[in-house]
Amino acid sequence: MYYKSEISTGFKHLSSLKTAIRYSTALLLILITSSTFAQEFLKTKGQFITDSKGNKIILRGMGLGGWMLQEGYMFKLSNVGQQYRIKQKIAEVAGTEYADRFYDKWLLNHTRRIDIDSMASWGFNSIRLPMHYALYTLPIEKEPVSGKNTWLEKGFALTDSLLKWCKANKMYLILDLHAAPGGQGNDLPIADRDPSMPSLWDSEANQQKTIALWRKLAQRYANEPYIGGYDIINEPNWGFENADDKRGTAETKNIPLRKLMVDITKAIREVDKKHIIIIEGNGFGNNYKGIFPLWDNNMVLSFHKYGNFNNDGAIQGFLNMSKANKVPLWLGESGENSNTWFTEAIKLAESNNIGWSWWQEKKIGINNPLEIKLTPSYQKLLDYWNGKAPKPSQTEAISAFDEFLYNIKLENNIYHKDIIDAMFRQVQTTATAPFKKHIITDNATINAVDYDLGRQRYAYYDKDTASYRFTPGVNTQGNRGYSYRNDGVDIRPDDNGYHVFNIEDGEWLQYIVNVSAAGNYTIKFNVSSESGKGKLSLLLADVKQGESISTNQFNTDWYMVELKGVKLNKGINKIKVHADEGGFNFKSITFVKN
Repeated sequence: MYYKSEISTGFKHLSSLKTAIRYSTALLLILITSSTFAQEFLKTKGQFITDSKGNKIILRGMGLGGWMLQEGYMFKLSNVGQQYRIKQKIAEVAGTEYADRFYDKWLLNHTRRIDIDSMASWGFNSIRLPMHYALYTLPIEKEPVSGKNTWLEKGFALTDSLLKWCKANKMYLILDLHAAPGGQGNDLPIADRDPSMPSLWDSEANQQKTIALWRKLAQRYANEPYIGGYDIINEPNWGFENADDKRGTAETKNIPLRKLMVDITKAIREVDKKHIIIIEGNGFGNNYKGIFPLWDNNMVLSFHKYGNFNNDGAIQGFLNMSKANKVPLWLGESGENSNTWFTEAIKLAESNNIGWSWWQEKKIGINNPLEIKLTPSYQKLLDYWNGKAPKPSQTEAISAFDEFLYNIKLENNIYHKDIIDAMFRQVQTTATAPFKKHIITDNATINAVDYDLGRQRYAYYDKDTASYRFTPGVNTQGNRGYSYRNDGVDIRPDDNGYHVFNIEDGEWLQYIVNVSAAGNYTIKFNVSSESGKGKLSLLLADVKQGESISTNQFNTDWYMVELKGVKLNKGINKIKVHADEGGFNFKSITFVKN
């Protein structure tokens, strides 16, 4: 049970999120003009996904990573990896009985009606559900009768609830088999694969169970128009011709993959003639060699895109496949990057009539709409698992996990409105907007990290705005402090909030402020400089005010430098803080009326 004070705190967070939801609702009205939702089955028409009347639909979706299937990196457990191993770690410190209860509570708390309502208000029109097969049926080694399938109500009931919430918001639900029986690849965490057991590709029994599961799902949802489609195997990564090809990127035939997908399609079509079938190539969804020709007239090709450039050349191969085979494309998984990269990738997709589904709604970290808090109690568990701290008592471990279960609820998450703004508003416009309301009165202070919402070069300028980790020779990463906001600006925490650091020559930040009274102001900048370098200037409506100010005091503590005689008009003013010379840290701006 939670204490009354905890519940009260949760409602305060919920109130804040409701405000954010209301703020975002206007985006939804603007962005769905091309997609008038009704209770109609999606279908394909040439290179487009359409409704039953032939109207083009652009899917704007979010994947529910971490709900039915945990991957270690989502919770700072990359060294643990698979979900079954995470559960073993929980059982080791809290007991097997508690570990079972933990996962029951996890499924109840992680994704709820409020999550779907929120995503609908932010502008999403679809949800991708990464399913773990073990919630729907037993593993083959646990079946009482070999070759038979035991069906589990838990997974189907969870899916039914999710579909109900999606229908209430007129959102499409796409079913994605993220963890297939036995596991579909050498990347173990994405399918919760146990390498000591037969894989999907090594076991005919696992393949037959996969086929049977899809037939069961299709039979259950055959008449549900808000099921957008069946994403039948997530990210296969397997070397069929060469076992050393661990990622499946060099595969040239993909014979077993094609055969299984054809067999799954046949089983689905025995009970469901209506729904779109979505396929993914080998090599994490992108290697389609040997997959063509297609075998059904209502199919979509999915591709996944992470950490590469956002230009036509990056997706030209898929565009060529779409045109040659008269089949729609869907960017079925993307994300895990900066806001700049998000805006560019979504703009690239939509300009080519490609819908998308982002990864993921929530985890520990800033590059998703919702951030799960990293608490001291959970950090102690991480320290123990990393060999940096003694083993906690069972009581301490249970308390830490209970707190974590409380924090995965949406109303206790940290909402990153900058990400939603980048994914929707910034795709449509270069206009900036205030990150917070800055009302300027005498002695008013605004935090440096609360610069405007907007694109790179419009709301701010930073020399390193995104990660291109899959592009050889490009070693950028975006926000190097990985805190507070997901732009390129480098932000890190301090003893009293956050500040901007790693400032380079020529970088700048813009602030839309509302001045209560016109007049001359002294503007003070709270800075520090470990390097003994730095020089900044202030621009008002892009006009430099006064002389540049030196920040080079060789002082790691915070101190003030100031610019006098800055004339501000009453009402809206746009100010820009420009780093003429980098090397300093920037905490805040204070306005003193003369």
